[in-house]
Parts: sequence; C-alpha cells; structure tokens
Amino acid sequence: MDFEHSDKVKEYSARIEAFLAEHIYPNEERFYREAETLGPWKVYPVVEELKKIARREGLWNLFLPDSDYGAGLTNFEYAPLCALMGRSHLAPEVFNCSAPDTGNMETIIRYGTDAQIREWAEPLLNGEIRSAFAMTEPEVASSDATNIESSIVRDGDEYVLNGRKWYTTNATDPRCRIIIFMGKSSPEHESRYKQQSMILVPRDTPGVRVVRSLPVFGFYGVPDRAAEVVFENVRVPASNMLLGEGRGFEIAQGRLGPGRIHHCMRLIGLAERILERMCRRLESREAFGGPVATQSVSLERIAEARILIEQSRLLTLHAAWKMDKVGNKEARREIAMIKVAAPNMACRVIDWAIQAFGGGGTSSDHHLTSAYATARLLRLADGPDEVHRNQLGRLELRRVAAMDPVLTGTGADFLSLAEADDKAAHSLFPPEDL
Repeated sequence: MDFEHSDKVKEYSARIEAFLAEHIYPNEERFYREAETLGPWKVYPVVEELKKIARREGLWNLFLPDSDYGAGLTNFEYAPLCALMGRSHLAPEVFNCSAPDTGNMETIIRYGTDAQIREWAEPLLNGEIRSAFAMTEPEVASSDATNIESSIVRDGDEYVLNGRKWYTTNATDPRCRIIIFMGKSSPEHESRYKQQSMILVPRDTPGVRVVRSLPVFGFYGVPDRAAEVVFENVRVPASNMLLGEGRGFEIAQGRLGPGRIHHCMRLIGLAERILERMCRRLESREAFGGPVATQSVSLERIAEARILIEQSRLLTLHAAWKMDKVGNKEARREIAMIKVAAPNMACRVIDWAIQAFGGGGTSSDHHLTSAYATARLLRLADGPDEVHRNQLGRLELRRVAAMDPVLTGTGADFLSLAEADDKAAHSLFPPEDL
C-alpha cells in the first residue's frame, strides 16, 4: 500500500487544521463550560454556531464515501481527516462527523428505503436533527449481541417493541428525532445470527421514555450523551423495518467497520495532541535542579508515546486501506487489531500525561480527565477488547491450520504425531472451534 495521501486529502487536511486553529481551539473552554452548566439535556450554543461556519466552508459530511451525500472519500482518505477532528471533543459534531449520527446516516443510506432516506437521513445530513442507536442492554452481556432480549413483534401493519436499553448515545439531546433500535424479531430461528432486526423508531413515539442520563466517569455530555431508555409497547409502522426481519447482524457488519476506523483515528488525533501538551508541560517545569523534560523517565515516556501512536496510526491506515480493497468482512482481522490497539495506546499516553501534569492532571483544568474517559470508554464501545482478542485468536488458528507445516518449519512434531495417530492429531484442532 502507498501511504502517500492524495492532493485532495492534503487540501482538506490544511483546511481542517486552519479551522481548528481559528474556530475550535479558541472555543474549547466555552464548549466544556456549556456542557457542564447546561448538562446533557440541552443544546450547546457554541456547537450550533460553529456548525454553520463549517458547513459554509465545505467541511461537512466528510465521512461519507458516497459522493451523492458526502465528500466521496474512501476510508483510507478520510482516516487522516478523522484524526485531525479527534484532536478536540468539540470538532467532530461541528463537522457533522460524530457518532452515532455517522453510523446511523450510513445505515439508513445503505439499507433504508428512498422514503426513509428522505425522512431521516437527509435531515441528519443537513445537521437539522440528531439520532441515537439503541443496542446495549443492562440485563445481559451485550458484548455478545445474540444475548439481546428486547423484542420486536409483528402485529398487523405494525411492530410492537419492548425492552430496556442503556448507553444509548444522544437520547437526551433535544435534537434527537430518530432511534435505530435492535431487538429480537425471530427468537426461534435456528441461527442465532438471524434472530435480530433493526428498526427505525421516532423519538417522540408513545412508549419511548428516556429514564436518565448516564455519566462516563462523572462526565455528562462530554465525551458522550449516554442514556438509559425504556421502550414499552412502542408501536411503529412495519415499513420502518430496515432491510428486513432477521438482518440486524448483517446491518451491524456493514455499520461497525467504518465506525471502528473512525473511533481509532480520532483516538490517534487525541493522543497526538495530548503528547504535544505533555511535552510543553515537561519543558515548562523544573524539579531537582533541572527541567523535568530532561529527566530520563520523561524522555522514555515521550519516546514510547511516539512509538505507540505511530504503531496505531499505521495499523489503522492499513485497516482502512484493506476495507477499501476487499470490504469490511475480509478486513475483520485488521479492524479487530486496531480496536484493541488504539484505545489501549491512548489510555497509556494520557495516563503518562496526567503524571506529567501532577495533581492538575486529575482535575478538569487541562481536559486530560475527559480525554482519558473517552479512551477508556472506547475499550468497551463497539465491542470490548476481550471480544476482539478472541476473534483475532480464532482467526489466527484458522490461518495457521490452513498452512502447510512442511513449508513453514513449524510442524515437525505435529507431523510425527499425525503419522502415528491421525485421529488424535486432528483432534488438536477440532474444525468446529475454528
């Protein structure tokens, strides 16, 4: 793969960097103040003001690969732009490139009907409304999505929905108008992966009740507007079903790949900025007779942070490139790797920065705590580390099992065993576990 970015991407990067310097960084203090004082149930005026400027300058919907709706950028082209947006909690929504709206727009455009696109995707694309995604449930281990127990039951020309969801991002936002709800429509289907469906639920539908806002490490509204939502005998038209009954996992496969790339690139941008802050802090402080920056532990952490960031960046760019070349399913190994690597990298870099800032690093003054909350949250969102590691392990076993041991020099003992007892040898790698 070629790591050189196109002139179009370079031009977008320069424009975004200029926008960050002129509009985003000078307004961050105001953004955090509004988030703290207004809370997660209100619109933050600074965001709405800056969105108008971003749209006027053509820095809008850059995440969409479909040129009919967005900038027509590939995953690989969008990745460095996403990293720039990730440098600030304020930036992604200002460019209309924040989760879960990005994933919801892509889902509706890719899997929705023309009517659904007109009614919901277009207002989202225009920044007129916001949306939520209701999947995770408090009563089950939602890292295994087949555990989801919320129900979707057909009743004539309607579906009736019941369930309790939490960490439903954006549900407290007064601009939220549409929710994508995942639940079981065919609980008796022989395949666990054909039992789930996704359906569109207008936020103001009777029976939809936002119970409470959920803080992320004590933060309400930044970095997330998480909420607990109850769906009680919620009736929606049958035409609101996305793609068809039992196709929820198919939709999730298409939705989560790009979303994970976006999360990881934003974390890389965030870690990059935190490292810059850490360097400036260390250079500005003296202890024990000299600048803290010259102490070996500081230099080692700066160097290790640079290594970790570049490792995650290259892994993520490779995953984005592979998604563009062969699709989400074939790139699932690379996507799983970055989803583990990037959040862990960011947690470590931010933790080192907190140490460098001392006591002040644990307050909200330097925004390191909200940065850490973001990174730590993303070790859980879109699949926890453990799930991705398990998937990677299974894929690696498959890869090795498909190789000829003679050609790799890794199977002499295995071959001897196979010659002595073929059945016993094959039981080491039971096909059903691969």
